[in-house]
Amino acid sequence: MAMADLEYSVQEHIATILLNRPHRKNAFTLDMVDAWADALRRAEDDPAVRAIVVTGTGGAFCSGVDLSAFKGEQRDPLGEKELLTRRVHRVALTLEDVSKPVLAAVDGPAVGAGMDMALLCDIRFASRTARFSEGYIKVGLVPGDGGCWLLPRAVGTSTALRLLWTGDFVEADEARRIGLVEEVYEADDLLDAVYAFATRLAERPPAAIQTIKRAVRQGAGHDLRTALDLISSHQAVITSTRDSAEAYAAFREKRPGVFTGR
Repeated sequence: MAMADLEYSVQEHIATILLNRPHRKNAFTLDMVDAWADALRRAEDDPAVRAIVVTGTGGAFCSGVDLSAFKGEQRDPLGEKELLTRRVHRVALTLEDVSKPVLAAVDGPAVGAGMDMALLCDIRFASRTARFSEGYIKVGLVPGDGGCWLLPRAVGTSTALRLLWTGDFVEADEARRIGLVEEVYEADDLLDAVYAFATRLAERPPAAIQTIKRAVRQGAGHDLRTALDLISSHQAVITSTRDSAEAYAAFREKRPGVFTGR
């Protein structure tokens, strides 16, 4: 039986989005984009899911859009824009609405839109074989899936411009040095490490975890006074939850907390 190009599963409060086109280094088609966005929405709406892991099969994360899927298609400028905004950007825009932690486990290449997809995740973990490239410039394009916005926020403006202008590959250890990834592991250890971290997050009070993510994301566009005003309201809501009371009791009693998301 043929396997799906993108697989979605949930186990022990962790959802996995698995890119599964190893013969194309997990380059995505438009159908995969739709499935990807739908999986993210499904995970966000499922109260049993507390963290999301995105990874690829076959020693690759994602080599970007599968250009062969569009070979021979001619689009006018409006058609090109609509292809991006109505289809390809679905993943990026859906991720903007996902309040749960999204972790990228990057093994092998993450190129072009594949690198952008990794940047869209909250935290990136890499194997020693991971390689990153904003390779659009090499085929005469500009980053089409958020790279010009995402990369400077991860590594700073000058480093981002160097990588965007050259399309140079960044190896795993260099990616960690410049802040592109959080940690680097041996390839055989990568998924175990990422799922162990996801499990740690899943064991925390879900409402507090998600509120922290929203506060960080929203705070990037606010001044300090506005951010403090918002967080005071968030704190008032969080302290009223049963999970908050359970976390405090567990801390005092030196035991693990048992959280329900309420």
